[in-house]
Amino acid sequence: MTLDVILEEIKKAEKIVILTHESPDGDAVSSSLSVMHAISKLGKESDVIIPEFPKEFTFLPGAEKIKKESKVNQYDLAISVDCSDLKRLVGSNEYFETAKKTIQIDHHSVNAMFAELNYVDPVAPACCQILIGMFEYFGIEIDKEIGTCILTGIITDTGGFQYSGVTPETFEFAAEILRKGVNISKICQQVLRNKTKANCELTKLLYNRMEFFENGKIAISYVTLEDMEKTHAEIGDDNGLVEIERDIEGVEVAVLLKEKEGANGYKASLRSKEEVNVSNVCLLLGGGGHQRAAGCFISGTLEQVKTKILGAIKQELK
Repeated sequence: MTLDVILEEIKKAEKIVILTHESPDGDAVSSSLSVMHAISKLGKESDVIIPEFPKEFTFLPGAEKIKKESKVNQYDLAISVDCSDLKRLVGSNEYFETAKKTIQIDHHSVNAMFAELNYVDPVAPACCQILIGMFEYFGIEIDKEIGTCILTGIITDTGGFQYSGVTPETFEFAAEILRKGVNISKICQQVLRNKTKANCELTKLLYNRMEFFENGKIAISYVTLEDMEKTHAEIGDDNGLVEIERDIEGVEVAVLLKEKEGANGYKASLRSKEEVNVSNVCLLLGGGGHQRAAGCFISGTLEQVKTKILGAIKQELK
């Protein structure tokens, strides 16, 4: 079984690195730290390399150990979490592809299966939910530290248990974790309710620029590099903006276009309610993700990017 081989490879390896996708969200950071803690319980040390991540996740146990980079020339084992494609994996060239052995753990429905050992469950609403079953199979106790990381990943990727991917097992796992003494109120306050001043300023811009298409079924807004500079925004301060658009009555697909530095284009974040699989939309444009949450990068001016994304969405709406 794949899990047996994964455990064997972890036990054999001396130098282990854990990596995740660019623009890491709560599930990405939490999965990385959960795996680090679990490996520690097996008597092994590991490096978590995430150059930048939103500051609201600094409360997670072990977050202070996250490294921006590593001087290790070659790792025995590289583990990718919550990443569906090697192109999106931060450190893929330096650490993943040069490692002696590679593993990926993921929950995206479209996955490139880019590692030597791939453990993917597209039914799980969060990568962290997959880890619960893995750790239990490995005989690793999910203590308060691991539980805090895992529950944070589940809460962020399910929008606080709101999204359609939530399963009965999600609540069963959450209940099990709460019995470990994990403070769910603190987690929700930290990752769902706290808003920075920069986020509030960006929200005002979002509303002012919002456009509606296809009889209000599509909402599009954007954020520029100048906006980020003027509001003193940091990584993560634009979180939640696209969900504001999605939650408007009548909107089926929400799009947030965020200008990307030095890339002559915009990163598009898409969310949908029921009719449109935004993963299909983003696949058409070289990206991917989940049925109700996906993203891609589109080259061009703002107007060119709007035209491209609208065309792809209209095609899927039909």
